[in-house]
Formats: sequence, structure tokens, C-alpha cells
Amino acid sequence: MVERKKERKKEIHFIMTGGTIDSYYDGSKDTVVPNEHSIIPRYIKGLKLYSKVKFSEICMKDSRHLTRTDLKKVLDKVEKSSCKHIIITHGTYTAPDSARYLKANLKRKDQIVVITASMLPISEFTMSDGGFNLGYSISELNYLQPGVYLCMNGRVFTPDEVMKIINQGRFSSIMGE
Repeated sequence: MVERKKERKKEIHFIMTGGTIDSYYDGSKDTVVPNEHSIIPRYIKGLKLYSKVKFSEICMKDSRHLTRTDLKKVLDKVEKSSCKHIIITHGTYTAPDSARYLKANLKRKDQIVVITASMLPISEFTMSDGGFNLGYSISELNYLQPGVYLCMNGRVFTPDEVMKIINQGRFSSIMGE
């Protein structure tokens, strides 16, 4: 069970790595392709949040193509961030792996780090889960204890329990519902 704490004012650091959430549909390839540059800053600024925000684009890749070097860059950006509230946008395929990597290697213990993603691109599909997952992640920053989490499908998961269920198009806990 994820423990929550009282809401507080915050500055949020968004770290973008690509993934479906930050992609477009390419009909000639019959698949989504990561944008050249992230649209997350434009999307978040359009929400007119009360929190201060900052953005760092690490790479724009399908998460299956993220390398150890890419993950090290994400880890370094989190470690060096002046913010205690971090949201990492990511691809769904390896988000649980990246959450476990960050949990195992993050030296700072004063941050709330949330990884989120989507099954459909946020920019081209009105029924994309991307906007919901981003909003849910932002909201959960108000209540989570410092640590690494993955927020998807209206639920918060710990890195140790989360898995992607491809045929259901959602994430679940290995501990059961």
C-alpha cells in the first residue's frame, strides 16, 4: 500500500525520454515514432499549473531502445535536480525496468520520482491516456513519500511490484489486485 502525506507547494522537474506519450503516428510505418523534440513542455504549460515547472529532455526514443547510457543520464539529471518532485515521461515497454534501475541507483532519498507513460500519443489521439496519466502523476506528488514510483491507469505502483500486461494494455501489480 502506498502511503500519502499532506499536500505541499512544489516545483516539478519533468524529465523526458520519449516513448509513445511523446510520439506521433506514422502511417507509412504503421506505428508510432518518437517526436524529434518533446511536446510535454508545451502540453504542461497549457495546463497553467500552480506549481513551478522545469523541463529536461534526455532523449527521444522508444523505451526498447534506451541504453544504459540513457538511463545513467536520467539518473544523473534526477540526482542533480534542485527539485524534490520529479516526473519522468517514458515508454511503457521498459518503464518498470527503469523504475527498478532508479530505485537501485538513486543516492538521494529526499525526492519523489514518478515515471509515467501512455499507450497512445498525447498529441494526436483525443482518447489518449497520456494526459490522464500525467495529471494523475502530478496529483500524486502531493501525497507520496520520497521514493521511486510508476503511475499508470489511475494507480501508483512501486518498482518492485509493477509489470506491463501487453494484451490488456495496462499495468498491474505482481502482488495481485
